[in-house]
Parts: sequence; structure tokens; C-alpha cells
Amino acid sequence: FDKHPKDFPQLQNDTFLRAARGEETEHVPVWCMRQAGRYLPEFRESRAGKDFFETCQTPAACCELTLQPLRRFPFDAAIIFSDILVVPQAMGMDVQMVAGKGPTFPEPLKEPEDLQRLRVKVDVGKELGYVFKAITLTRHKIEGKVPLIGFTGAPWTLMSYMIEGGGSNTHSKAKRWLYRHPEASHMLLRMLTDVIVEYLLGQVAAGAQALQVFESHAGILGPVEFKEFALPYLRDIARRVKDKLKEAGQDVPMIVFAKDGHYALEDLSQSHYEVVGLDWTIDPQSARERTGGKVSLQGNMDPCALYAPKERISDIVKKMLEGFGTRAYIANLGHGLYPDMDPESVGAFVEAVHTHSRQMIKQK
Repeated sequence: FDKHPKDFPQLQNDTFLRAARGEETEHVPVWCMRQAGRYLPEFRESRAGKDFFETCQTPAACCELTLQPLRRFPFDAAIIFSDILVVPQAMGMDVQMVAGKGPTFPEPLKEPEDLQRLRVKVDVGKELGYVFKAITLTRHKIEGKVPLIGFTGAPWTLMSYMIEGGGSNTHSKAKRWLYRHPEASHMLLRMLTDVIVEYLLGQVAAGAQALQVFESHAGILGPVEFKEFALPYLRDIARRVKDKLKEAGQDVPMIVFAKDGHYALEDLSQSHYEVVGLDWTIDPQSARERTGGKVSLQGNMDPCALYAPKERISDIVKKMLEGFGTRAYIANLGHGLYPDMDPESVGAFVEAVHTHSRQMIKQK
């Protein structure tokens, strides 16, 4: 029965979904990017000796890793365990996770003619069906405790990985394409967008109750390049996914997280996403003012604040809540959890969000 995307257990805690839509809640919902991650000993144990992408391709393993943090902490949402680079893989590129180095493309795209190596028509169900199976299985096993978030990398971020061949400080190889091969760049970005739209729709069909789009490399672009090579595709994704879902009478909240893209905050808040995710470099109050109450906001505690003593974490959280306000707000970190962080500090963060926000909402 765990194989079918229907008859899912009733959702018991919809706080996250209500906050995403700007509705009233009893407390501020909280989850963490990379909450299923190496900071958890049980995650390290599950992953030991196994290939990273093989784990991504095993629904039962993804399900277990997704659920682990929920057994420890009262998070208000879960995010499916996967990786943004499954999309370039589906398009025919080889990606390997190299220990100590991170994701690596043995044969990155070097020149525009390399686009011919990519699959023209990607059968998303065939290439990424393992993600859909993981989502469906997890929706059953999560037993309605909290909503399940699906996600994807954004076109520019994926393009930069495909050309750089891995992580990079300057992203100069990928940016060289934008300046030297703008038409080929747009062609690649359009190809990625088409796959991403199908991929997100497949995740919703499989049971995802919200979607996050990770534009992790926004900060490497300036405002002009972002407006030409990132923003139009982010908007296109949201519009196309929403239009398709509307036809089926469905509606799932969408979150856009453009890391270090603070120069684009106004534009992002008018891009058909219900929620704009923020990194820690943005002041909460100014983010509220600049987005003009048009969207819910998600973020944005510096993950390194988790190295502070517990009392200090509580104070930092209180200040953050006062800056954002308790309505139309989802607490999170401004980036993912780091592997050396103490799970107890994560627990203190979650507890502080719940405790302080409950008090603040009561006092209204």
C-alpha cells in the first residue's frame, strides 16, 4: 500500500502550510535546510560505506533519512532526502560524489557544442521515478505528522555546476558562458527549466505538499545578470507549475531560496512564489519592508549561531522572531546545517522558535 500516491494518512500539523499561505498559526513553524544530514550520528551510520547517489536512488533509504530528524526534533516540516544534481544526471550527465571534494562531473560542459551531449527529451518518470517513489513511500511512513517538501535546484545553479564540473569560488567558467555564449546559455537554461517543471509536477503527483527551488548560486551573479539569466526562469517555473496544478484543482505552496540574492528581493517577492527564503545576510525587518507584505518569508538564522551556548541561541531566535513578526513566517537557518554541529543545539533552536513564538502570539 506504501507504493500508491493516494489514501495518505490525514495531515495532523499543517502549521507550515498555513504560514506559507500567510494564515494565522498558534506558533511559528520551523524546519532546517539539511535537517537530514551528517550532523546526525544516525544519518552517518545509515550512509556509511554506501555511494551517495545510490542512496538517492533507493526509495527506502531516502525515506529513512527523511524521517530520522523527525524522530529527534519536533520540526514542522520534512524535506525529502535527495540532491539537486539528480536533474543533470537525468539529462545524461555523469555526476559522482567524491569524498572530501563533493559532487564532481568527470566531463563538464566546456563549449556550446557540448549541449548536443544532453538528452533532448527527458522522460522524467523514467529517469527520476526513484525520487517520486521515495516521496510516496515517505508520505505513507510519515503518518501525517508534518507536511513533506519536495525540491529542485534552479536552472542557473544547475547550469553552473554542469559547466564548472563541481563546486567553485568564482564560477568563472559558468559566467564566461553568460558573457561569451548568451544564446547557448539561454538554450541550456530553457532545457533545464523544462525538465524542472516536469520534475516538480511529478513530485506533487507523488505526494509532495510544498516545493522549494534552490538558487544556491544567486550570489555569484550581479543584478543585471540575475535579471537576464536567473529570474525569468525562476518565474517561468512557478508560473508553469501553478498553471498545471490549477488545471487539476491542486495548489501547493512554492518557496524560492536565492542564496545571497538580496539585491533581487523585491523581484523575487513578485515571482509567483508564496514564500521567499532568506540567507543570514539580510536583516529580517528590512526584508519585511522590501517585500511589502506580499509573501511569507523563511529563514534566516546564521547556521553558525548553533555553535553558541543554548541560552544565547534562545536570545538570537527571539530577536529574529521580533524582526520578522510571527505572521507569514517560517523559521529556518540561512543555509544548511554543517556536519560538525551538535544535534542538541538544533533541538534548542527548534524549541526556542516554538516557545518564543507561542508567547508572542498569545500576547498579541
